[in-house]
Amino acid sequence: MRDWQSQAHVKHYCKYHVVFVPKYRRKSIYGTLRKEIGGILRELCRQQGVELIEGYAMRDYIHMLLMIPPKYSVANT
Repeated sequence: MRDWQSQAHVKHYCKYHVVFVPKYRRKSIYGTLRKEIGGILRELCRQQGVELIEGYAMRDYIHMLLMIPPKYSVANT
């Protein structure tokens, strides 16, 4: 069953699949940078009021499943 979120005048269930891909796709994300990047992304989500549902760091890109309130656009978060 879906966990609907609510605000003053709206109920929503907005999940977005976001993928970060560096310009040159270096294979260094999975090594030592993985935990640092994960901590930074979790902190940014917390500051913006975005719920990080899932996140995976692959060798050269990062997958994230985010629940973003409708008052924010995906491009601005």
